[in-house]
Amino acid sequence: MHPSFAEVVASLEPAFQKLLAASPCDPLQIPRGAPKSAIYLLSENDAALYVGRTKRLRERLGNHCRPGANHKKAAFAFRLAREATGNLRATYRREGSRSALMDNAVFASAFGSAKERIRAMQVRFVEETDPIRQTILEVYAAVSLGTPYNDFETH
Repeated sequence: MHPSFAEVVASLEPAFQKLLAASPCDPLQIPRGAPKSAIYLLSENDAALYVGRTKRLRERLGNHCRPGANHKKAAFAFRLAREATGNLRATYRREGSRSALMDNAVFASAFGSAKERIRAMQVRFVEETDPIRQTILEVYAAVSLGTPYNDFETH
């Protein structure tokens, strides 16, 4: 392993433990003084579901769960709605596309329910301002926790 990469990897465990030790809070009620750039963990009933990273924590968490957030900003909710409706495969064709799914009343309802579900989840976060460490820490945390909604598929 390249020494530079090994150094970054070696520094991840303390940040990961800090994430796990963080006090959970409501995704829409982030405490004052919270960092802007962070890794965050969304959990439900103590089950780790999704790890994300952002340069704008409050805005990003709001995008996950505010009623007005659209399918382009609420990717986690969209994934939950796909699961709830059995529309698991992404496509680049009009039929089955993200826009077409949002035009479907059953899917749109599931998407709204998914955003409500995320609003009821707990979030933990840890500051990480370096974009390389942030990226690697997101993967490290998702793999370590076995979060079911991080797949790192490309689009």
